[in-house]
Amino acid sequence: MATNRAKLVLAVIGLIVSLLLATIAFAESNSAPENQQTINDYNKAIELNPKDATAYVNRGIAYKALGNYHEAINDYTKAIELDPKDADAYYNRGIAYKVLGNFKQAINDYNKAIELDPKDADAYRNRGIAYKVLGNYQQAITDYNKAIELNPEGADAYYNRGNVYKASGNLEQAITDYNKAIELDPKDADAYYNRGVANQAVGNLEHAISDYSKAIELDPKDADAYYNRGYAYQKSGNNDMFIQNLKMAAKLGDKKAQDYLHSKGIE
Repeated sequence: MATNRAKLVLAVIGLIVSLLLATIAFAESNSAPENQQTINDYNKAIELNPKDATAYVNRGIAYKALGNYHEAINDYTKAIELDPKDADAYYNRGIAYKVLGNFKQAINDYNKAIELDPKDADAYRNRGIAYKVLGNYQQAITDYNKAIELNPEGADAYYNRGNVYKASGNLEQAITDYNKAIELDPKDADAYYNRGVANQAVGNLEHAISDYSKAIELDPKDADAYYNRGYAYQKSGNNDMFIQNLKMAAKLGDKKAQDYLHSKGIE
């Protein structure tokens, strides 16, 4: 009996070590094989301790990384059943619901995550994204404001708030937020692109062209950036650059650019 206990202890210690290694590997890489290995390790952990809520949350995160959102939701739900005060389980389930397009359920989960952990800036930011998609811009801005208050160095909150301001027509405020997002994360191609859109809308064509150019430098396959830069050049009176950029957009699969060039007989 003592020998069997010793073997069990060694097995548990071995599993704990493998889980620690799996967690480190998961943090360092999101490759499919490593995520699958993480799932396998947590399967073993759950088999040994079916009431370990954290194991379900972590396995759910691995499922989410593999794009298996329904399995992830099942694991987060089980974690919540085992530990109704696990804010991470609600937060991560909200992320999965958001990706699947169930924004109302995502908001419900973010609400609970925030209730359990009122200082979670990411929960406010992601709830803001869901509110924006549902057209509740004021609540989205309120959430981004709170996210920024909790984490002033978080570029994503400024970027997302800028998107709401842009969508609601407050272009100057949008540009201000994109400026801050870029200051905090100078390699965010989307922030440059969207600032370009806002600059173009207010007539700052030179700045718009500069922003699209930076977005293209960071993401050379961004067809939208080429397309919009083309029209910014056209409005600036540079028709050659207009056509050149539309050709690049068309080459990258932009249907609008393809249709325009075809209508003009341009190859």
